[in-house]
Amino acid sequence: MAMRRSHGQRFLAALCAGLIALAPVHAFAFSRLKDLIDIEGIRDNMLVGYGLVVGLNGTGDSLRNAPFTQQSLTTMLERLGVNTRGDTMQTKNVAAVMVTANLPAFAAQGTRIDVSVSALGDATSLQGGTLLVAPLFGADGEIYSLAQGPVAISGFVAQGAASSVTRGVPTAGRISNGAIVEREITFALASQTNLRLSLHNPDLTTANRISDAINAYLGGNVALVADPATVRINVPVNYKNGVVGLLTDIEQLKIDPDQPAKVIIDEQSGVIVMGSDVRISTVAIAQGNLTIKVTETPEASQPLPFSQGTTKVLPRTSIQVDDGKGNKMAVLNDGVNLQRLVDGLNALGVGPRDIISILQAIKAAGALQADIEVIG
Repeated sequence: MAMRRSHGQRFLAALCAGLIALAPVHAFAFSRLKDLIDIEGIRDNMLVGYGLVVGLNGTGDSLRNAPFTQQSLTTMLERLGVNTRGDTMQTKNVAAVMVTANLPAFAAQGTRIDVSVSALGDATSLQGGTLLVAPLFGADGEIYSLAQGPVAISGFVAQGAASSVTRGVPTAGRISNGAIVEREITFALASQTNLRLSLHNPDLTTANRISDAINAYLGGNVALVADPATVRINVPVNYKNGVVGLLTDIEQLKIDPDQPAKVIIDEQSGVIVMGSDVRISTVAIAQGNLTIKVTETPEASQPLPFSQGTTKVLPRTSIQVDDGKGNKMAVLNDGVNLQRLVDGLNALGVGPRDIISILQAIKAAGALQADIEVIG
């Protein structure tokens, strides 16, 4: 009897699994809350500085064309006890560079960060160079980090007497862990009683969904939509682990973000990106132009031997006319989605460049229910 029950349970489980597999699957673009927002106060800060890269193999700045490099070199040598004022220096082993870095949020004093180094003068390569100590400043003019170390570049320059080869960008490089944080940016996250969540892509529907998900999880009206780009949260009193615990819990919530219907067009490369919500009203589309191609292929006529004739050039002209008879007019019905729109345009044999013109014409006719954004 037990054997029959076991076989029956297995059959029932297999039947349920088969029914689930046959059921239609709906694809929802759920994303974690942490991937959709930024938290006010938790952000990177940009740093910038100026420095000298030394040790270059004759690929540095020419001091005659880069006076700031010579001034910086003179000042640095004076600090080290070497007086070079009034002397003419001819070295090509030094390059003036701009140094940039991002200071992460909550970076403690002594933490190391990566820096980027870019040539400022007419140096041809930073390969083999070493950045001397360069202070990095914040927007407030304070020094937050000091950078120094060997520069690693991904490009190179090779040249001879008659030709040269350049790969990548040899005048820009990075120094991994090349800067040490000297000043911290204080932000008391644990003592905050109100939080502001900033959406990466502002949208009123998405903001409301975020607010509803947070309120449903916490069981109260603690989240409020301030505008399409901001959701405010009142931190509950005595929440487990405080603000840090609250953010850890809610950032894993699954949200189905909404987005407006938009068509992005890059006219330079011919790239077209259309959102899934793009809709077309009833419209007829025809594509094709009259093209006339004229080809000249002249031929030379040689005289017969001993005829004392002269060589003549005989014109040969070929004219081809393409009036677009093979192209058809297609009708896109009301409410057509993205897939049918693409299929319809492909059926006309339309290339990306012509699709751009067609979409703009459909928008001008008021039949495209989406915004068109042209970039490039």
